[in-house]
Amino acid sequence: MQHAVGAPLPPPHQPGHGPAVAWSSAAPHPGHADPTPTLPLKAPNFAGPPVPPGAPQPQAPQQQVPAPPTSDITGHMRLPAGNLVGMPSAPSAAGVPDPTSITLAVLLIGPAGAGKTSVAKYWADHRRVPTAHISLDDVREWVRSGFADPQSGWNDNSEAQYRLARRTCGFAARNFLANGISCILDDAVFPDRPVVGLGGWKRHVGPGLLPVVLLPGLEIVLERNAQRTGNRRLSDEEVARIHGRMAGWYGSGLPIIDNSQLDVAGTAQVLDEILTRAIASPPQW
Repeated sequence: MQHAVGAPLPPPHQPGHGPAVAWSSAAPHPGHADPTPTLPLKAPNFAGPPVPPGAPQPQAPQQQVPAPPTSDITGHMRLPAGNLVGMPSAPSAAGVPDPTSITLAVLLIGPAGAGKTSVAKYWADHRRVPTAHISLDDVREWVRSGFADPQSGWNDNSEAQYRLARRTCGFAARNFLANGISCILDDAVFPDRPVVGLGGWKRHVGPGLLPVVLLPGLEIVLERNAQRTGNRRLSDEEVARIHGRMAGWYGSGLPIIDNSQLDVAGTAQVLDEILTRAIASPPQW
């Protein structure tokens, strides 16, 4: 889970400001002459022992010339570049659009314990078109040594890693979508923290990203959080505070699913119903 304020990521290295790409360990120290003259190196002779007069001369080995790459070799296939994702278009045929057969980009929002990951995985597993699940928490935890856990305090490092993970998720989503693979992303986006809010997801993925809020009752969230382990488990006080802030999504215009009485399959079905309406009439956010 994430909640954030603060500074942006540090700027990338500019030309001329990065480390030197070539250096010599034998370079003289500044201000001192190098007493050892530099001599040209002579390539070693690997020709073998001399051949007696009259003996047949050995032939030089033939140089292996690699065959030119062909289009069906892995690594040489050109893939469409991932641009910002535009609004999904409903099928031209008359009737209700089927969200399970359309390439979509979905953002599932909710507090810790809302069931985002379970619903996202189930939804991705049961679609008619290829679909990827991208969890921002999973991508944040790609950082092993030096991981900045927001539970230990929100600071410049934790915010920078959050922003970097979100940008990485957006890059992955765009590339999946450009190559015909739908995406569902999940993140705990707060309505009262615009610095890491929906605007960043729209900027990194595109205006065609369809946000849906998953917000069960507090008692359900507390029960699910109690089943977590490691740094994914929060204190009850923290869960209650986050859940209260998530209530700010009511009145925002975003679709909200209260899955307090729904299992994972039922929640995924409601999600498809919401996406059907979103495809027919794309939301403005």
